[in-house]
Amino acid sequence: MLWKGRRQSANVEDRRGGGVPGRVAGGGLGTLVIILLVWLLGGNPLEVLQTISTADYPASEVSTQQQPDGDSRREFVSVVLADTEEIWGRIFREQGMAYRPPRLVLFSSMVQSACGLSQAATGPFYCPGDEKVYIDLDFLEELQHRFRAEGDFAAAYIIAHEVGHHVQKQLGITQKVMAMQNRVSEAEFNRSMVRLELQADFFAGVWAHYAKRMNLLEAGDLDEALNAAAAVGDDRIQKQSQGYAVPDSFTHGTAEQRARWFHKGYTTGDMSQGDTFSVAEL
Repeated sequence: MLWKGRRQSANVEDRRGGGVPGRVAGGGLGTLVIILLVWLLGGNPLEVLQTISTADYPASEVSTQQQPDGDSRREFVSVVLADTEEIWGRIFREQGMAYRPPRLVLFSSMVQSACGLSQAATGPFYCPGDEKVYIDLDFLEELQHRFRAEGDFAAAYIIAHEVGHHVQKQLGITQKVMAMQNRVSEAEFNRSMVRLELQADFFAGVWAHYAKRMNLLEAGDLDEALNAAAAVGDDRIQKQSQGYAVPDSFTHGTAEQRARWFHKGYTTGDMSQGDTFSVAEL
């Protein structure tokens, strides 16, 4: 992805190193939570879903590029956020709506949000309560080395997925899904969460579609994103953590579904084709 030296968002709050919460620093991002650690340890993500929605980020397998490192990581996420602001702002305007950009909060160790106190081990997350995306930049290192999800566009996919949740919140989709939690069975709610997550993957693909039209993508970027999307499938995560998959407990979709919905958004660039709640087969 061509990102170096490009415009950075003005919607970043840097809370690292004892930074004052709320201080604007120079980039920006959106909010819904990853319960990677809870899930891998066999915990129940539904306990967190009362206030947040989750998204997991395990390993990608194929990449030839390196992710940003050092201080460039902050610049990278700020540039990606700026691109999401421009693209979603344009899409919303074309539909007669106003896009309200999310904020990106950089933190280390742990952070307080409207969704509660979260540790860096939970990974990047979106909190709909304050419309902010939270990320410990060390996660980008972990994404590359521990999970083998290399390449800058793998990281860009993760950011775009979280911003996709922010788009869902603005469209009222998140609120409708979360309102179901106490009215349906756990298995039925999980199925609704799968549809929510796959739609966020689709929206990430829509963003990538327009990023390509802006000539921001490089050779291999699409493969990096597809590999990352597949790597965060419920089936792969569960098989890695416990040796087998339990489909009734899925809340994000399979590796094949996640990569396919991202790719559909990427190839069509058409929001109307991302209604995962109406299709019979995901």
